[in-house]
Amino acid sequence: MDLQNFILLLSYLIGSITFIVGLKMLSHPDTARKGNLIAAAGMSIAIFATIFLYTFGAEEHLGNKLWIFGGLLIGTVVGTMMAKKVQMTAMPQMVSLFNGMGGACAAIISIVEFKHLQHAPKMLSIENLTNGIQFNLDQLPIEGFGQPEHAGLKLLTILLGLVIGTVSFSGSIIAFGKLNGNLKDRVLPAQQVINIGLLLVIVALLVIMVGGFTSLNPQYLFWALFAISVLYGVLFVMPIGGADMPVVISLLNSFTGVAAACGGFLYDNPVMLTGGILVGSAGTILTILMCKAMNRSLTNVIVGAFGGNAAGGGASGESGGSYKEISMSDTAVLMAYSKKVVIVPGYGLAVAQAQHTCHELEKVLDEKGVEVAYAIHPVAGRMPGHMNVLLAEADVSYDKLKEMEEINPEFAQTDVVLILGANDVVNPAAKNDPSSPIYGMPILEVEHAQHVIVNKRSMKPGYAGIENALFFQPKTSMLFGDAKKVLQDLVSELKNL
Repeated sequence: MDLQNFILLLSYLIGSITFIVGLKMLSHPDTARKGNLIAAAGMSIAIFATIFLYTFGAEEHLGNKLWIFGGLLIGTVVGTMMAKKVQMTAMPQMVSLFNGMGGACAAIISIVEFKHLQHAPKMLSIENLTNGIQFNLDQLPIEGFGQPEHAGLKLLTILLGLVIGTVSFSGSIIAFGKLNGNLKDRVLPAQQVINIGLLLVIVALLVIMVGGFTSLNPQYLFWALFAISVLYGVLFVMPIGGADMPVVISLLNSFTGVAAACGGFLYDNPVMLTGGILVGSAGTILTILMCKAMNRSLTNVIVGAFGGNAAGGGASGESGGSYKEISMSDTAVLMAYSKKVVIVPGYGLAVAQAQHTCHELEKVLDEKGVEVAYAIHPVAGRMPGHMNVLLAEADVSYDKLKEMEEINPEFAQTDVVLILGANDVVNPAAKNDPSSPIYGMPILEVEHAQHVIVNKRSMKPGYAGIENALFFQPKTSMLFGDAKKVLQDLVSELKNL
């Protein structure tokens, strides 16, 4: 091995290690920022090492440095500007959009490499594997894959990258549109049957192409596979709505990771393979945790059989009952003389951009000797960890963030629960109403507290479109208004006591 290849492999090793270390550091808010920077540094090393040190087919694949650096420059400028300007309320949309771009890249790689197999000048016929379909097996930089016995594996890798990357791209774009308010939930008749049918067609095309069980032009089958994958990605995400969206975002993220791993396998690139595996496995684990938090099965996620703004399933006949309001001064007095206050943040807090004011309220209560904690539901908001990111931005101590399993036993000893824009994650219908779409979903059991104060703009249902019986219970009082304005007024009242 010459020095150049040694440095290239060393750069890939450094990149892979930084990905693993960075991912580990993301598990705690105190180290998350540094973890991001470490992983980004490793990625930069891998990118520039590939550009300047990678030699296989350099004259064909990496010869035009101007285009490469032009793309890097445009992507860096656009990404930086978007990241700096995005509001916290639009963060889920941005995550979906960026994830979709990753899936699109993986799909484009598959398209390009499939054309290399077809149109390169040196062709090799693979009997038994492709039924006489001619592919070039020497153009892709995979050691050992130039042998006939590996032709099917090479083709399968390309096709899997196409399918998974395309589904991730189209699904993420639909998720972006739904989160951004541009698209509404749409459920087709026999939606599950259609989705399962499309999956079966995709599997059948993969078997036909890899096994060579047809004499049709493989290019036609390839583009048919691409089109069906686009359609499946759209139909997979379109009916999903409500509090289920974090599960979808997590699953699509894992798809992109797997598609990137296919690209790493295809190019024999260790750092690309490692990064894809980490993203894919982490996304899959997170998806399983989200499904558990939503009481959904992963099978139902894949066939698009859950969520949505389902009609009915309200609040066990209690919806439409009477509710009572509470004044700002009474809220301030009640909280000031409490021993323990638990704040439940929701998407309404993000919409109002009130996280900093919420942290100020916490500090005022601390000064008065009140114990304050935050109750975090796993799927609160529009993406996994949305509330954690929101509060971390406001410098809320990680020690005050309590996960659902930890905080639920503490509600019975809590004087006041202040709910800020959360709805579905505190809805008792999840426990009491078998007809509710969210029945069986673990929730924050805030009804066990002495007093429950709910801040909302109005009595309209939450994102899942389901009425909340909690609002009509005797312990509950409604505090209407924009979360930021309400919290600002509440802080002023507390300071004057």
